[in-house]
Order: sequence, then structure tokens, then C-alpha cells
Amino acid sequence: MSFFRDEFAAQWPAVRVRFGVGIRHDLVAEIKRLDCRRALILTTPEQAHIAAEFASLCGDHAAGTFTGARMHTPVAISEEAVAYARDIAADCLVAIGGGSTTGLGKAIALRTDLPQIVVPTTYAGSEATAILGETEDGVKTTLTSPKIQPEVILYDAELVRTLPVAMTVTSALNAIAHAAEGLYAQNRTPLTSLMAVEGMRAFRDALPRVLVNPDDLRARAETLYGAWLCGTVLGQVGMALHHKLCHTLGGSFDLPHAETHAVVLPHAIAYNAAAARDELRPLAELFGDDQPGMALYRFAQSVNAPMALHGLGLKESDLDRAADLAAKNPYWNPRPVERDAIRQLLQAAWAGEPPLA
Repeated sequence: MSFFRDEFAAQWPAVRVRFGVGIRHDLVAEIKRLDCRRALILTTPEQAHIAAEFASLCGDHAAGTFTGARMHTPVAISEEAVAYARDIAADCLVAIGGGSTTGLGKAIALRTDLPQIVVPTTYAGSEATAILGETEDGVKTTLTSPKIQPEVILYDAELVRTLPVAMTVTSALNAIAHAAEGLYAQNRTPLTSLMAVEGMRAFRDALPRVLVNPDDLRARAETLYGAWLCGTVLGQVGMALHHKLCHTLGGSFDLPHAETHAVVLPHAIAYNAAAARDELRPLAELFGDDQPGMALYRFAQSVNAPMALHGLGLKESDLDRAADLAAKNPYWNPRPVERDAIRQLLQAAWAGEPPLA
């Protein structure tokens, strides 16, 4: 099918993207290319050993490490990191990790305008966007700014080879969610639709191979390719109900980010299927089911993804509040966001049942 539209506008940021096994060893060259000398290296506490490895790679170009990145980018931690960056006179940021570390780098860049190099270790795709979600007082807010867009992305398949299988699956479904909602985005373009389909195809084909052999570097590289494509879609178009639900559940109930995306995705797509039938047809064809929500539900089952919100720690008694929050100030969506229908969607997602037609 053609993705041509009678009217559309496209604008692409100047981002340097490099793929290659072992490409991380070119990090110093990329720092110099930015005309920088003092890199602040960022990771989560769990990846502190990677921060040490990258500090060694950078040698004299490593000004310091900050290993306090946390899920949902708490404002208090961002402000602590900004103070540290200023104390050590950092002139650039190197974020190694998934959405948590990338989010911290973006939050620092927003406040300091320091250039960013991101080295992903998951498939989150956040590195390809100028979008930042921050959490304060239990509320997650999202903003967009050119300051947030990383300048350089290095995709090294060796860094995702050891990503645990469970995290591989949920991170991949998180990325697929960007592409799925990109298909019906209000401001989609022919190119974002093409990238969305190609990104989902990469995951459909490569993810099962990764599950069979997590050390398959070619399959890992193909999943990173899918992550870049899906993340670029996220950075170019507006997201809708699925992302609103996940931001609500993550920011207000502290649910894990990728796992929440994995569970909610089939339900949100099913909710919008009738209102975006033509737009979602490529997704249905890719995953082999006339109903796009069920197509994703069955694919998630086939890769042993988490299927229920109750398994992520959400209480059934939280569902009414979650529905209220999700229906308040909704993102644009192809189908009207109706509170009672959202409550039914959340019930099915909480129980792990198939998505409602």
C-alpha cells in the first residue's frame, strides 16, 4: 500500500547515527568531533561497571561518572546530576543504557545545553527523539525541545548481546509501540509510516532469533536497527492513547516502563482499531491477524512477554484512579478517549485477558 498523503510536513534534526559491532571504541573520536574534552559518563546504578569501562575507553576525556539514573527520570536526580556536571566542568554527556539513562542525559542537556552522545544498551528508542518525560510528585510530564535531541547515537550490537531475554522482549515491544502509534499519528508523513513498518518488521523477524540465540550478533544488530527506526518515528510524530496510558501507569503508580508498554500495547491498539482500520492494516498484515490488537497480543505471547498489569504490581483497586488520570487531558487519539471504555481496557490489561474488540 502507498503511504502518500495529500498534505504533510517533515523536518528532520541533524543527528549523527553510527552502526557497527565494536563501534563504542570510536567514542573518543566522536567526543573530539563535537570539539569537546570533558565527558560526563552516565549510567544507572546497575550499570556502574559499564560507566567504569567507558571511562577507561575515554581516558583523559572522561571528566567523571554519574551512576544514579532512574526510571521515569525523577527531577530531583536530574538536578543532582546537573550540579555534578557543573562541578566537574563537563562539556559533553555520554549516556550508556536504556530509557532511564538516556532520559537523564536529556534532562541535563535541557538545563545546560551540553551536547549528548548516546550509546543504547536496550531498544527503548528514546535516543532518537527530542522528547523528555520527567517525574515529580508522582506525576510524569512530557516536553519537547531541540536541546533534548542527542547529537550522536552509537549502536553497538555487542552492548545488547548480554541484555537478559526478558528485558530484550519488553524493550522490543516498547519500541514497537512507537511505530504502531506512529501509523495513525495525526502528523504522520509517508516517511514515518515507511519507517514504522520497516522497524516493526525488523523486530518481527529478528526478535525470535535473539530468543533462540541471544549471542547472535546479526540478530541483535537487526533489533537495534528496528529500535532506531521506531525511535525515529517517535521523535517525528505525536503519540496517542497507548503512550498516555503508559505515562499514567508509570508516573503515578511507578510501574516498570518497558513492561508496562508490553502489556498495554495490544489493548490500546485494539481500542483504536475501528477508528484507524486503514492506517493499522500494515501492522495486521505484518503480524498475521486481521485484528491488529489480537495480532500484537499473540505476538507478545509467542515471545513470552508479560501479559498482565497485576503481574507488574498494579492493584485492581488502582484501576479507577488510573482511568480517571488517563482520561484527563488526553493526547490526541483517533478514537475519542472515553473514561468508562478506558476503565474496561485497563481491566482487561490488568487481568491479562485478550484485548477487547
